[in-house]
Amino acid sequence: MKVSQIYVYPVKSLRGVSLTSAQVTRLGFKYDRRFMLLKVIPSETKGETTLKNMHVPHFPEMVLFETELFEPGFDGADEKGRLRIIYNNPGSESETEEQLNGNRHAKERKQRDTIDVPLTPGTRGLEEIAIVMHGSPTKGYNMGAKYNQWLSERFGYEVVLAYLGGKNTRSVLGTFAPAKHVAHKNQIRRELDLGAIFAALLVALGLVWMGFTATSMPRFVAVAGGALGYDHSWKAGMGVGATVAVGGLAYLLAIWRMEPGSEDRITFADTAAFLVISETSVADVSRRLEGGEDMDRRKFRANIVVEGSEMAYEEDFWAELVVGGSQIRVLLTANCARCQSLNVDFATGKFGTGDSGKVLKKLMADRRVDKGAKYSPIFGRYGFLDAKSDLKTVRVGDDVVVARRMDERAVSDWPGIG
Repeated sequence: MKVSQIYVYPVKSLRGVSLTSAQVTRLGFKYDRRFMLLKVIPSETKGETTLKNMHVPHFPEMVLFETELFEPGFDGADEKGRLRIIYNNPGSESETEEQLNGNRHAKERKQRDTIDVPLTPGTRGLEEIAIVMHGSPTKGYNMGAKYNQWLSERFGYEVVLAYLGGKNTRSVLGTFAPAKHVAHKNQIRRELDLGAIFAALLVALGLVWMGFTATSMPRFVAVAGGALGYDHSWKAGMGVGATVAVGGLAYLLAIWRMEPGSEDRITFADTAAFLVISETSVADVSRRLEGGEDMDRRKFRANIVVEGSEMAYEEDFWAELVVGGSQIRVLLTANCARCQSLNVDFATGKFGTGDSGKVLKKLMADRRVDKGAKYSPIFGRYGFLDAKSDLKTVRVGDDVVVARRMDERAVSDWPGIG
């Protein structure tokens, strides 16, 4: 199998960017879902408002916005880089009254217009706002009037563009994190145990070295220290031993203090750092549509698309993928429960008509295979990056190997989802 497509979504729920390569991080692809939109909800109490998270199932018009990435130094971008948001005005005569009010100056705008946002903006002076997504809280930064006004005019109602910023991240709930998942926790525990053994050996070696230096073999230690470039002295020998012992002890304490799953965090992505789908499974959805219509894979909002799997939905049982020559390990833990976003027409920003507007229903027939999300069809697998693979690069065309499989499908247990 090979990687056929790579997608990054700088702004959650807006259309993604198709790339030929992308850097992987523990939080997902670099730049993925670092921004999101919130609708401003006026309160009956004068002057008070609340913010509502915007997602495609509830705000299908979000698909009218595309995104482009300009990394620092590319195409004139400065050291912060640029995120370009592109609005595709459908020019529909059937807009809602709210949209018509917001788009009263639409004729003065081009059918396709853009705004550039710093890809990694500074946060000094920006309003900090609390954001809770699927029960997992974090903080973000209100990007300000310039961007909010541009977006609000095109949506037809007031919205806020929020940037995750700084060290803000979200907790991974349930057993979605690999260190808590049945398919991975024992392996991770073994790796930690081996690390603890190695650390303990370092401590012991350091203490033995110090003992030799202080008592039985002072001349031997001094000579050995000299061979390593140290001063021929008692202090040098003791220093070497102390350094090794303290280093091993620090490593050992770090392992003992590590909480299972505490290292796995996410951005504004729903529940995981990566989403993987299969071209073979996309083709199966296309076969369900009448009139020879092809399913638009972009509606699944995957990060990594894999081609070459023998059977549709065999990814349900994948536990670990190894990608490319750099051996990037992606640990798959949970199923992606699907919603009405599959039915949205990218051209109109509304729920589709005909078979393209019935994709969710068609999958309901035989894809409700997750006992933890029994009312939703499953398509695709959520995953996280193994720590040793951090900051490597995935490329279209990279080989993909299924390193481990599960005997049974995972059961979703993220609170409130399913």
